[in-house]
Amino acid sequence: MFGNWNWGIFFEQAPFGNTTYLDWLWAGFQVTVALSVCSWILAFILGSLFGILRTVPNRILSAIGTLYVALFRNVPLIVQFFIWYLLVPELLPASIGDWFKGELDPNIQFFIVSVCCLGFFTGARVCEQVRTAILSLPRGQKGAGLALGLTLPQTYRYVLLPNAYRIIIPPLTSEMLNMVKNSAVASTIGLIELSAQANKLLEYSGYAYESFLAVTIAYIIINIVVMRLMKLVEKKTRLPGTFGGE
Repeated sequence: MFGNWNWGIFFEQAPFGNTTYLDWLWAGFQVTVALSVCSWILAFILGSLFGILRTVPNRILSAIGTLYVALFRNVPLIVQFFIWYLLVPELLPASIGDWFKGELDPNIQFFIVSVCCLGFFTGARVCEQVRTAILSLPRGQKGAGLALGLTLPQTYRYVLLPNAYRIIIPPLTSEMLNMVKNSAVASTIGLIELSAQANKLLEYSGYAYESFLAVTIAYIIINIVVMRLMKLVEKKTRLPGTFGGE
């Protein structure tokens, strides 16, 4: 079986686009990286915001955070993709919805929808990690901040969140890796990311093993880079005498 593999297929001319099959995979690789980065930024912002809301002494704000987590953690990701793509544009004001559906380039549509879907989905998981980290801190830290004259928002910004983020760097790394893998689901609504390019390569060339082995290696490379970067962040932010410090 191994002797029949044709690794030169990647350098052959694609049937359209004046590119090679390798260029197809490279384009998909770039889309996957861009999608993962943009989605992670959104997820981190949302997760931090709602994680804070779930810990503040206000029942209404806490309930909003709880509702967000319950909604986006309990609905399958693939269902959320179709809700974002088919339903959400219909709920927007008519002028915005018509512009999004009728005038915006379809590839940009797919990308924006995918970023929102992955961002909100992963943000719900980040929210729980931020909440757990804040609640795990000694109560004296919050009290000390308030005793120094800081407002509650300032106490979160300068005292609680810096320590909480240090605690959850490892689980945040896992969420980043999961996001890279979950990005493949975006192909179901039409985004031509890495896995979709592999399917297209298989369809036009007929080389299944080569196509999906190349994609597997590409995902592994992305995840190794993510792990190394987060390991560096963890090392740079470690404080002696604290949880995880030396």
